[in-house]
Amino acid sequence: MQLHISPSLRHVTVFPGKEVREFIKVKVGSRRLSYRMLFYSILFFTFLLRFVFVMTVVDTIDGESKCSSIGCLGKRLGPKILGRTESRVPEVIYQILEEPIGKHELQGRSDIPQTLDEFMVEIKDGKSDATTFAVKLREMVTLLEQRTRNAKIQEYFYRHVASSSIPKQLHCLALRLANEHASNAAARLQLPCAELVPALVDNSYYHFVLASDNVLAAYVVATSLVRNSLRPHKVVLHIITDRKTYYPMQAWFSLHSLSPAIIEVKALHHFDWFTKGKVPVLEAMEKDQRVRSQFRGGSSAIVKNNTEKPNVIAAKLQALSPKYNSLMNHIRIHLPELFPGLDKIVFLDDDIVVQTDLSPLWDIEMNGKVNGAVETCNGEDNFVMSKRYRSYLNFSHPLISKNFDPNACAWAYGMNIFDLDAWRKTNISFTYHHWLEQNLKSDLSLWQLGTLPPGLIAFHGHVQVIDPFWHMLGLGYQENTSSADVKSAGVIHYNGRAKPWLEIAFPKLRPFWAKYVDFSDKFIKSCHIMAT
Repeated sequence: MQLHISPSLRHVTVFPGKEVREFIKVKVGSRRLSYRMLFYSILFFTFLLRFVFVMTVVDTIDGESKCSSIGCLGKRLGPKILGRTESRVPEVIYQILEEPIGKHELQGRSDIPQTLDEFMVEIKDGKSDATTFAVKLREMVTLLEQRTRNAKIQEYFYRHVASSSIPKQLHCLALRLANEHASNAAARLQLPCAELVPALVDNSYYHFVLASDNVLAAYVVATSLVRNSLRPHKVVLHIITDRKTYYPMQAWFSLHSLSPAIIEVKALHHFDWFTKGKVPVLEAMEKDQRVRSQFRGGSSAIVKNNTEKPNVIAAKLQALSPKYNSLMNHIRIHLPELFPGLDKIVFLDDDIVVQTDLSPLWDIEMNGKVNGAVETCNGEDNFVMSKRYRSYLNFSHPLISKNFDPNACAWAYGMNIFDLDAWRKTNISFTYHHWLEQNLKSDLSLWQLGTLPPGLIAFHGHVQVIDPFWHMLGLGYQENTSSADVKSAGVIHYNGRAKPWLEIAFPKLRPFWAKYVDFSDKFIKSCHIMAT
């Protein structure tokens, strides 16, 4: 890239290099660059232009001739900027630029330049000295940073609201199915039929467990699982749901058979274990909700925090999603009690899509471990695949720092092999609830909000690492996920805000989920659930 600055300092011209031109041609021309990315790109070039202008003005203030290229500037600027051996920038500029600005100092100010042109006019017409130049530069750039930060946080907040709300189409589907259950005997079939009930505890079958209160999501998981199975007659899918979703869920799978696969639909109150005495997970959730409301203040308090970076605020908003405090999400820690007759199961989240036969998972040697999972510490992206314990746990707290290694590799929930027989020989469930109690006593300060952190603690030392092919994550975080990588994965996971059934889903990635939805189905059509 080449830059030209006019002698009057009124014009800065950018001549993009070949690589930049090709990037713009490919990304913008093919509409692959989102409006948000385009906005940030414009901000980047704006900062670049300001940098060149500032450096040129610094030369003018210092009595040197003007530069018209980065190379020329590099010869004149000091070591604090471009690494040269002799600084020609007045020390007062460094001093002023390094002074902090109070968070309310710029509020209501009308004398701060709003654009580069305004800044140039003020500097030239006012014949400013180095001190005035530095003060105005610091104020203008700080104001721009504050506005950019606020815009990012506002975007994250809107996405949080969009991802936490239940679309009216899903409300419609649940209501229509509940009505169908009440009025149509065919929607009230026993699942499975009586002659197939023995298969529910037969360990020669491939047992999968799905906990969900979302009929549409469960339908896609079940359909993709069965359709890609080489031996669907050996597949048993146990669907666990809550009381309010039980009738719609039963109606859907009664009317949409996936035979020869065996589908069981049960509400939590149907489990004998769940109805006996106190259930630790319910007590923990109740306490967690009370403490959370008292100490966290919800999404409003998170957004108002002026000290944390936008990506940290985004992570906290994500963790406030109802899913992370849902009984459907916590119940996995009690799988051995829920399925006392089973030796091994594969647990599936309801935001995954199965793209291959999963029966080979039963051939993976677990080596006495309980949880077969994909590690998430060997990737380059910051959202998903570069996570270690320090990404989730608060190592400034002595309880965490003395018990765990911050560099230990994290792993993923969403598609997990659980050896229930090995699990019953451990104290994993007890450990999970013990640390939930410790977190409550510490005012929720031991880890980020969510269910993965206590899971990392409870299963510590009990994880068998499996091939990343079996679980590709991040389709709800990263729009730039490679389609080729998605196609080649055994299971894809839309973890993140951009769930495929929401309007904020990434258009390029939603079809991998939507291909398993029959949009001609009468219930789907009547609720206006669309392919795009």
